[in-house]
Amino acid sequence: MRSFTILIFSFLFLNFSSETSSPPELVNITSYNSQFEFEIRYATSENFIGEILYDCAECLLQPEVAQALVKANEYFCERGYRIKLYDCYRPLDVQKKMWAKVPRPTYVANPYGKGSIHNKGAAVDMTLVTLEGCYVEMGSDYDYFGREAHIDNYNFSDEILAHRKLLFEGMRNVGFNTIRTEWWHFSFGKSWKYSTLNEPLPCD
Repeated sequence: MRSFTILIFSFLFLNFSSETSSPPELVNITSYNSQFEFEIRYATSENFIGEILYDCAECLLQPEVAQALVKANEYFCERGYRIKLYDCYRPLDVQKKMWAKVPRPTYVANPYGKGSIHNKGAAVDMTLVTLEGCYVEMGSDYDYFGREAHIDNYNFSDEILAHRKLLFEGMRNVGFNTIRTEWWHFSFGKSWKYSTLNEPLPCD
């Protein structure tokens, strides 16, 4: 009887925990460091879909990825900037909504193929702001689908090119990779080893 009671308690505890905590693989970046700024666009309607896609503005990542991001932020802080995060972990169902709206793999990863590294909690969309939180020009807005967002476009002022150079070097130094069409997107180098996830964000 005692064993049966313990089994029931464990089952209830695990179910309760799964409903109120992050996906087991992921951590909230704020539990590692609080020196980030946030503008989680998909928790608002200010995005290329024009709809609220997240129930709350949280940044979840694989622990190894979060640790690397903290190191990157330290690098930028030493140079007078810090990271502002637009997106982190993204449930696969959200990826499907994006693909239905913009089925262009140049800009939106196909959720019915390999999906997005965001779906693994191993990618971030981000920019830099000053230590005081002031805007830093990067040549286009976040989620701008056009030539101005491409990292091999050098038709910008010296100031913008210097901002991009700092951003790319700082992220590459700690193991993140860039993609050609989005200056704001960084995938962690070991992302292949993580599973694709579809757990909802842990919102109260």
